[in-house]
Amino acid sequence: MKSSYLSVVILSLMAPVGGTVVHAQDGCSGSATVGSGGSGATENTSASTLGTGGSCATEDGHSSTVGSGGSAAAVDGKVDSDTKVNANENNLNAKSTASAKEGGEWSRSKTQTKVRQGEDLSTRTKTMSHVPGSKPEKSTTAVQSQTQ
Repeated sequence: MKSSYLSVVILSLMAPVGGTVVHAQDGCSGSATVGSGGSGATENTSASTLGTGGSCATEDGHSSTVGSGGSAAAVDGKVDSDTKVNANENNLNAKSTASAKEGGEWSRSKTQTKVRQGEDLSTRTKTMSHVPGSKPEKSTTAVQSQTQ
């Protein structure tokens, strides 16, 4: 159940992180996990987010988890990051956003993760970066799974 990645971002290149789905945890009659993340960057800005979710069906019911986070950096510009988690007895939802701006350069990343207990899991990361005089670089990574 290990997923790892390494991303190196220079100038206006973006390095999206692939998603993973893992099944069959000990003690679970049905389980699944999902995860995605990504980074957008320019020479002076960077923004990254990630999200993970998991669900496990046991004899006593379901257990679910969700995690999300993000960060942004700029040499001398403005940065912002935010993570929100909403939960009720059937659903877990997490959303992280990060953005950085310096002059005309900017980077953004957004990850949204949903866990519907006993049904499906999904996560999607969208990243963008822009340098004046060029087209914005965009990337989307999405992963979906059903509890088995």
